Amino acid sequence: MARVLLVEVERFPIAGAFTISRGSKTEAEVVCCVIRDGGHAGRGECVPYRRYGETIEGVIEAIESARTDIEAGAGRQDLLRLMRPGAARNAVDCALWDLEAKIGGTPVATALGVRETQPLTTAYTISLDTPAKMAAQARANAGRPLLKVKIGGGGDLDRIAAVVAAAPESRIILDANEGWTEANLEENLHAAAGLGVALVEQPLPAGKDAALRHIRRPVPVCADESLHTADDLKSLSGLYDAVNIKLDKTGGLTAALVLRDRARELGFSIMVGCMVGTSLGMAPAVLLAQGADFVDLDGPLLLARDREPALAYSGSLVSPPSPDLWG
Repeated sequence: MARVLLVEVERFPIAGAFTISRGSKTEAEVVCCVIRDGGHAGRGECVPYRRYGETIEGVIEAIESARTDIEAGAGRQDLLRLMRPGAARNAVDCALWDLEAKIGGTPVATALGVRETQPLTTAYTISLDTPAKMAAQARANAGRPLLKVKIGGGGDLDRIAAVVAAAPESRIILDANEGWTEANLEENLHAAAGLGVALVEQPLPAGKDAALRHIRRPVPVCADESLHTADDLKSLSGLYDAVNIKLDKTGGLTAALVLRDRARELGFSIMVGCMVGTSLGMAPAVLLAQGADFVDLDGPLLLARDREPALAYSGSLVSPPSPDLWG
């Protein structure tokens, strides 16, 4: 029986609102790709991201443009040639990983050479707001070991101080989402260091981050928007100490594995992150994140409703996916 490709748009409400320096949203829009082959089906999920010029319609069009090849039997390595990095390829790539696991009866973790998967401690995101409201969010989650704090604008030092005071036992990642400037970069980094911040993510706009090369970085700095694939790593050397790998940027688990391994060879610390999506989108990233320095896979925790079956979260501890979910 020939393969059959199915593409579906799904929407999941966010609990409250998710706010970063570029705006807010109240629902997660995801594209789910299903590839059926005989009695088996593999699934993958992606989140189109407007920051990178992606839309729901554009992602569907990109998947449809590869339909003939996919249904004719194209594999994951073929996708690297057929589709560009980004959300569309991620959904198809992860669906193929899942399909291979189900047809062959071999879990993806085994195929990756992971002898024993472990639960991971994920960051939990504190959305951008006033210092008082962010402190309230932090206080409500002060029992979590790792908080990721969205900042990026005037008043950031007050926000940081308020969150640290409200959750004194939590390690803190600051995510500026390109919201700082060369003018306030050093002051903000030194303030973050004084407050014990563990990592600062993407302080400057992508393409305008050369200033990081010429200053002392008292807190490790992580590339997010500046990093998509392994081809970007060389230009980031000397600017950043860590890289945030997201499947929706690399275009799937296949390319993400190459990026992770090359980044380690070059001495970067590894964060594995996510867009706001469901457990299906997080599942392959949990396997990618085995052994990572920082894990930020809290997408389902931010939703009012996840899909079923779902990943198992115990507080901030996320377990590897069960086969009925993915892989």
